Amino acid sequence: MLKLGNKAPLFSLPDQTGNIHHLADSKGQWVLLYFYPKDDTPGCTKEACMIRDSWPEFKKLPVHVFGVSVDSVKKHAKFAEKYELPFTLLADEEKDIVKKYEVWGEKKFMGRVYQGINRVSYLIDPEGNIAKIYENVKPAEHAQQVLEDLKSLI
Repeated sequence: MLKLGNKAPLFSLPDQTGNIHHLADSKGQWVLLYFYPKDDTPGCTKEACMIRDSWPEFKKLPVHVFGVSVDSVKKHAKFAEKYELPFTLLADEEKDIVKKYEVWGEKKFMGRVYQGINRVSYLIDPEGNIAKIYENVKPAEHAQQVLEDLKSLI
């Protein structure tokens, strides 16, 4: 189980344009790694748009923002374009990273049980350690919560 202070699992994933991003490339920067279930669904769109709308504040801080789901690069490209998202969306189609970060698991919706991504975020410090874990993220509040935490940690 991932805990505060643990080294964040490394990753190399393609973004919405097909470029590969490595967590190791963010050494020396804070990283918000937010996991979300599916592109262009109500909660996921709300969360992404709240980060987008707070982007001027994020840009003032030394932080990289990565949204991660198991959707394809192509789906991420459409989602990012449709909502003019200024940050990076990573495609984990093989489900490697969602499993390493322990966000893949059982979910329930309208009486149906299935496997999917739980809405969890990790704030990773400049040394690559997990500084904060956000479980049961509320899409409408998440961006401001992260900004407040970053300002108190930096």
